Amino acid sequence: MLIGNRGKFYAMVFGVALTSLIITQQTSIFLGLMSRTVGFIYDTAQPDLWVMDPKVQFVDDIKPLQDTKLLQVRGVEGVQWAVPLYKGSIRARLPNGTFQTCNVIGLDDATLIAGPPVMVEGTLGDLRRADGVIVDEAAAKGKLAKPGATPDAPKTPLRVGDILELNDNRAVVVGIASVTRTFQSQPVVYTTYSRAMRFAPRERKLLSFILVKAKDGYKLSDVAKRIEKQASLAAFTANQFRGITIRYFMKNTGIPINFGIAIGLGFLVGVAIVGQTFFSFIVDNMRYLGILKAMGASNKLLFQMILLQTFLVGAIGSGLGMGVACFTSILAKNSELAFYLPWQIPVITVLATSLITLITAMASLRKVLRLEPGIVFRG
Repeated sequence: MLIGNRGKFYAMVFGVALTSLIITQQTSIFLGLMSRTVGFIYDTAQPDLWVMDPKVQFVDDIKPLQDTKLLQVRGVEGVQWAVPLYKGSIRARLPNGTFQTCNVIGLDDATLIAGPPVMVEGTLGDLRRADGVIVDEAAAKGKLAKPGATPDAPKTPLRVGDILELNDNRAVVVGIASVTRTFQSQPVVYTTYSRAMRFAPRERKLLSFILVKAKDGYKLSDVAKRIEKQASLAAFTANQFRGITIRYFMKNTGIPINFGIAIGLGFLVGVAIVGQTFFSFIVDNMRYLGILKAMGASNKLLFQMILLQTFLVGAIGSGLGMGVACFTSILAKNSELAFYLPWQIPVITVLATSLITLITAMASLRKVLRLEPGIVFRG
């Protein structure tokens, strides 16, 4: 009865697949964008605590500290080590004269803590070479690549040994690293803290964060409270700092609303297409349902048949939709498209498509309950 009417069967499968694709894809892109807002925190795994100005709202909301704060934090009981970190936006001048804003990360000169997680070329220690910088791989192949001789000519990727100009200062590429893309997808450039001070525009205060490692046997919460009390600074664990950043973007940007509307419309489209098509399918097959009822089939049995048909459509459609979304995630790997597909999203998608099929089945239930077996003998 279901597969025999191929037109309506394909229409219902298409409706569920479209809904499944929209829910999976839009939710994955939303989570991808949110994960990029905290990508730098994920890449910086060594410290236990991030110390910053109490007014900082998210990871890119830099409110510089006085250099003396570093000494105060190092003197707090329970602190094993504390190192400075510079994070700021500096313009790079490309060979063709254009400018590209870069996220410059200044690492502690002695330890190079908070360096890039994966080195593709070179080593982290190469930063100690004169004017050395490490550039992220995506930027080296894209925004910081050397332009061709003509506008249509392909760009030449930035390589170890090439020269950059950061705020009118010479910088030599000594390494290429793989890092998590940022929310704005700007190039990421690593260098030493003292060199970053030279690259950065002149300001009275340039210390962005203080990274802290706690001694063994000390609770992070106790160490954070001591830092807050003695240095008058805010101290958060990496998880807390990620939560603060994500909540800022959730509250102060239109991203959640926009994606929420897209996901809601996808759900409503699925209900409209599948519901209308399936109701029409039930009406077309009312005579056959009447035959089954005349042969002794109960309303419960008929409803179970309808429920089975709708869930069969839902299973096929959701599988197709999620398959296309998973293929999109493969294409989006290492691209500008933010796409993060954890296992929870397919579960949510299956629940959503199951709800659509249940609503569809319930909408047809009234028609089945009012069905009279005598319809078979009319006309």
